[in-house]
Amino acid sequence: MKYTISLIRGDGIGSELSEATLRVLEAAQTVSGVKFDLVEAEAGDACFKKRGVALPDETIKIIESSNACLKGPVGETAADVIVRLRIMFDLYANIRPIKAYPNVPALKPNIDFVIVRENTEDVYRGLEFDLDKDTAICLRVITRRSSERIAEYALQLARDRAQKRVVTAVHKSNVMRKTCGLFAQACRDVAKKYPDIQLNELYVDAASMQLVKNPNQFDVIVTTNMFGDILSDEASILVGGLGMAPGANIGKDFALFEPVHGSAPKHAGKRIANPCSMILASAMMFEWLGRKYSDKQCILASKEVERAVSSTLGAGTLTPDLGGKTKTDQFGEAVAKRLKG
Repeated sequence: MKYTISLIRGDGIGSELSEATLRVLEAAQTVSGVKFDLVEAEAGDACFKKRGVALPDETIKIIESSNACLKGPVGETAADVIVRLRIMFDLYANIRPIKAYPNVPALKPNIDFVIVRENTEDVYRGLEFDLDKDTAICLRVITRRSSERIAEYALQLARDRAQKRVVTAVHKSNVMRKTCGLFAQACRDVAKKYPDIQLNELYVDAASMQLVKNPNQFDVIVTTNMFGDILSDEASILVGGLGMAPGANIGKDFALFEPVHGSAPKHAGKRIANPCSMILASAMMFEWLGRKYSDKQCILASKEVERAVSSTLGAGTLTPDLGGKTKTDQFGEAVAKRLKG
């Protein structure tokens, strides 16, 4: 099967990350036998400045006709691009792996857990309005349907990982008794179908402390939209920073993959950005394609890309954020070279 991958380069450092990742994708195609066409689409700040819209209809059509989307970081128009795409394609599961790699500064060794974040509701729905000139209101929407399906995803992921077999539901039901209370109860209800998986619960403030105090206790964390966004940024620092943080936005029939971080405009053009976030996101893309289409070549590509990243880092090839001097494009070339053997 030949796949169509839509590519949004994004803003700021997005173009540099994309170029480094494209080198890796070309090598992965050669090594694994996966066949795909890349179709570029515009979105983000630069697109808004040029065309007056951050997410053109043309781009939406390109994404709709693709098997998956790979996206670079977007700047100030992120809410008009990624948040809109998440809702438009019902990409309800935001998956953010937190994993320590060789030679990368990590708080503790062997950190390896995943944050599963509900991706379509909560305060990020943008339901805000002015009550009067001195008061603004934001509505937090939590539904049983969304809570149950993200809990299902997290519990199944813990089963598939077959590591600690523990899911930690993070909420604040002692204060937000209705919304977080509903989310917590939905997690408990779904967990009854997974007797082999242990369900733990933590309030979000305690969870933020435990991430630093004892990150190795975690396997899969499941939480609501805003809590997941905040905790995953915090957790990335445990394993080298946001440059090591890939993310996936997964729905029933479609998925979009991207770095967790923003566009970092002050670093644009300097070739110092860490492309691991986007390269590892492409590995997640191959894994998802492999599972969706039962394609062993995609699964192989996913494993080989991650292996090449790990061995490149292990050899001491590090970007400035990790204490090295390797440029963005040079890191991409090094990973591609290791892929080719």
